[in-house]
This record gives sequence, C-alpha cells and structure tokens, in this order.
Amino acid sequence: MSTIIKVENLGKSYLIGHQRERYVALRDVLANKARQVASKTKNILSGGQLIAGNEIEEFWALKDINFEVNQGDRVGIIGRNGAGKSTLLKVLSRITEPTTGRIQLKGRVASLLEVGTGFHPELSGRENIYLNGAILGMSQIEVRKKFDEIVDFAGVEKFLDTPVKRYSSGMYVRLAFAVAAHLEPEILIIDEVLAVGDAEFQKKCLGKMEDVSKNEGRTVLFVSHDMANISSLTNNAICLVNGEIAFQGNTRDTINYYLQNGLNICSIFKAEPDLNKPNFTYAAVKTSESDGVHFNGEDLEIEVEVNMPKIIEGMSVSFQIFNSRRFPVIYGYLFDVDQPILRETGRHKFKCILPKCKLYQDTYYVKLHLAESKGREKFQEIDNICEFEVKMIGKIIEWGWQKDVCIYTEDFSWELY
Repeated sequence: MSTIIKVENLGKSYLIGHQRERYVALRDVLANKARQVASKTKNILSGGQLIAGNEIEEFWALKDINFEVNQGDRVGIIGRNGAGKSTLLKVLSRITEPTTGRIQLKGRVASLLEVGTGFHPELSGRENIYLNGAILGMSQIEVRKKFDEIVDFAGVEKFLDTPVKRYSSGMYVRLAFAVAAHLEPEILIIDEVLAVGDAEFQKKCLGKMEDVSKNEGRTVLFVSHDMANISSLTNNAICLVNGEIAFQGNTRDTINYYLQNGLNICSIFKAEPDLNKPNFTYAAVKTSESDGVHFNGEDLEIEVEVNMPKIIEGMSVSFQIFNSRRFPVIYGYLFDVDQPILRETGRHKFKCILPKCKLYQDTYYVKLHLAESKGREKFQEIDNICEFEVKMIGKIIEWGWQKDVCIYTEDFSWELY
C-alpha cells in the first residue's frame, strides 16, 4: 500500500517565560516593566513570540518524531496529558509550523481537534458546511451532494440557519464531525474532542470512522484516552512519552506497552524509608484510562509499598477512598491475623483489585493507614493522595449524568406487572 503520511525528524519547540519569585524594590519593578515593554515592542516589530516573565526556557513539545502511515491505515495516538499528542495533530493538520523536520501528506486533510475547529461563529450551520467544503477544495455541487447526509448524521436540521455561536458544545461536535467525515478527505484527523458528545453519538462516530477507513480506504488518525475505542477502531498505534515516540506498532502491542509501563497510573505518592518505624514509601491508583480517568464498571487497582525497618507481628494496612465532598466511599484492608504480612524487614508491595468498581461520576482521592492490629500503635496516616476521576461511559441517560445523584451504582433490572 502507498504511504500517505511520512514524518521525518519532526520537532516542535516553544519559548516559555518564568517569573522569578524574590523581593524587589520599587525601582527594580519599574525598570523590569520598562525592559519588558521594550522587549515586547521588539518582538512585535520582528514578528517574534511574545514571552511573559523575566526568565525564558525552551520547551520541546515534540522531539525527533519519525513514522509512516499507509493509505487506509487507522492509527491511534496514545499517551498521558502533556505527552505531545495534540501538538502532533496540530502540526499534521498544518495549524502549527514544525520547528525541525519535515512532513509529507498526500491528499486532503480534514481535522477535528477542538470544539468549533474550522467554523465561523457568525455563520449559520448551513453556511459553515459550504465554507468547510470550500476549504477542502470542493465545489458547491460536490458539497450539495453530501449536504443531506451531513445534516442527517449531525441531527441539527432544526438549527441549520442559526449562527453556530449559539450551538451547544454537543451540537458543535456533531456538525463538525459530520462535515469532516462526509466531505471525503483522504486523511481524517480526530482528537479526543468526541468525548464532548453523548455515548450514543460517540458510538455512531466510531462506526463512521471504521466505515471510511475499511470500506472507503481513507486514513484515520485518532487520539483518545479510551483504550477500548483505540483497540476496536485502530490497527496500529503510537505511544508518546514527553514528546517522543516510546513505542509504535500494532495496536495491541502498543496498548500493552502503555499499560505495563504504568502510563495509566494517576498521581503517585513516594517517600523515603523511615529508619525507625514502618512507613509507606509508595502508593498509586491504576485507573482504566490514562491521566487518572476511570470508567464506571471497570477494574480499579490500588498499589502500596510499605517499609519495615524492624520485625513487628500483627500489622495492618488499609485505605479509604473519599469523594469530592470528603465522604468515605470505599474501605479496603489487610490484617496480619487473616494473612501473614510485614513479618520481615525491608520493603513489601501490595496490590488491591476492586473488580468492576462502580463509583459514580466524581473526583476521588485516597487515604492510607498503617498500624498494628487491634487498636494498638498507629504508625502512619496519609490523606488526600492519588486523586482520580470517574466518568460514566457507554451508558445513556436521558437528561445526562448529574452530580450528587449518588456515590455508587449497581446493576438493576425492572419488571413490569
């Protein structure tokens, strides 16, 4: 198959300003302001970047990126927040210029990176459809042939002649995706903006992306934190870590690398071992998705490491999970009387699995307890660590998911009689 995207030695850097924190006299403040005004004026006249702060750092969002994509491939791009996924898509979409390297693209590119990308807010939905077609190099006759399909897919026929600035974020995404998918670009680039839509529309979009790639031979690049969608939609994937390609290959192997290397672990607690008394040296929550996002109904894992400077029998390890209102929702524990633990010096690792954890949509954090059993000495208590977020995915509710409805869900069925 022919290569439709070729990326060689791609890099993208930004200049970041930092403000030094120190005591300064009034005359220093005035002098600094004068220098900043002069510097900004110089940058404006020379067409350079405007940098805030009095210390400048060069930050590489992408470094030495190399890959090829064949026509009809479906490529997933995964990684934690800040890994460079969105920057890569912006460079491929020609929204941002690369700092180093080169990109070869064959064919028209349609991208959906942010809510409202490519839409003029003052124009109506109808006018924006034709505008996007013109940007892709299509004639009005070509757009008109696809017009009814676009409107039907987006489900916004009642609002076609309304300025899109009055659309909700969901309507924006529905119309933007319908335009991008139906105007026959050779390359379709989709960021995780689809998360704005409801579950039913997400499923519809995934089906359309699969259709345009498998049946129409078009190429799809797809960024998502949902490993299930990445797995079902794509045949190859790229894992980015700190702006570099850490792994690329078939989707299954790439996802395995991502999970095995702890890239789905949210905030981690670490501490040095105490030489005098037992203490926690590590704690982490493994969520179903990356960046501390967990889907309701998926397995949740709590990992801890305990340092024992001396032998103590009758120890206990426990944790609580609190919601955003600081209410304890889950309690997990392990006692020496039930299963011998921590009876040797050194570091000991534990993992607690919460199968099909059905915490309701909210933000949660962990509290750890390390003590002797039966109410004896308490060695350590660590609060407010390893924050993570639970989302309701793959389930549809008429009025949407509302906060404070409950703190936990269960499967249920209704019988009518």
